[in-house]
Amino acid sequence: MNNQNQHFRIAILDMYNGIENEGMRCIKKIITAFGEKESVPVTYTIFDVRQKLEIPDMEFDAYVSSGGPGNPAPAGEAWERKFFYFLDQLLQYNSDRHNRTKKHLFLICHSFQMACIHWQLASVSKRRKTSFGTFPVYKTHFGRKDPMLTSLTDPFWIVDSRDFQVTQPNQLSFDNMGAKLLCLEKIRPHVKLERAVMAIRFSNEIIGTQFHPEADAEGMLRYFLRDDKKETITANYGAEKYNDMITHLNDPDKIMMTESVIIPEFLKHAYQKTFASSGTADLVKY
Repeated sequence: MNNQNQHFRIAILDMYNGIENEGMRCIKKIITAFGEKESVPVTYTIFDVRQKLEIPDMEFDAYVSSGGPGNPAPAGEAWERKFFYFLDQLLQYNSDRHNRTKKHLFLICHSFQMACIHWQLASVSKRRKTSFGTFPVYKTHFGRKDPMLTSLTDPFWIVDSRDFQVTQPNQLSFDNMGAKLLCLEKIRPHVKLERAVMAIRFSNEIIGTQFHPEADAEGMLRYFLRDDKKETITANYGAEKYNDMITHLNDPDKIMMTESVIIPEFLKHAYQKTFASSGTADLVKY
């Protein structure tokens, strides 16, 4: 990519409801780094979905919807209706053959769970205990072929932080939507529970993950090395879990690799597809 004239506009949907988090910092950092690395003029606008009922229109080129706290099951709140309307509006926009330039969306954790519920692709339920830490994630047949994941090992390592899980994918709904299941959580032979769905390509333009691909290994390491955080994690999850996390965050082939690949590849693909018609962006076939 080498084009200073094509302005790439990104909307960030903040789903954190005002709760202190690392996710928004990481998302903004990745978008800024993408623009610098690819010499692309990028701007982003943040929409406070849950507190201010802010939802972007279809004037942006790409959208990233964050994780967030709480139960993803709809409770009839106004912000939920607006968010679901946004999902359907974007899907409808892309299905309209008159709209040659499509809109691209990445859904993270809480947003991913809500999309799975809204589009009736799978069940979403509360876990018996919180999944927190760094874990291997395994690609499916479709995941091994998906260009967004091809440069990652199988399994690859992710940061997980969730009380809920997506399970029991509905194959009929997947087929009707044209969705592909890309990743599953680690095999737990001692636990008689279905492996959770960890990533879905909902369409050519929409992809989502149950985990946090935006997680910044360097920033997280700095965060978790704080005495108060070390004490909290050790008390809740044990010293072994804490030490494993620190080791994985220091390993360039684990969390650092995932952070450097997934969302940057999404942005690269979205940029190329958005400006392909002008002949100034190289094409990647998805």
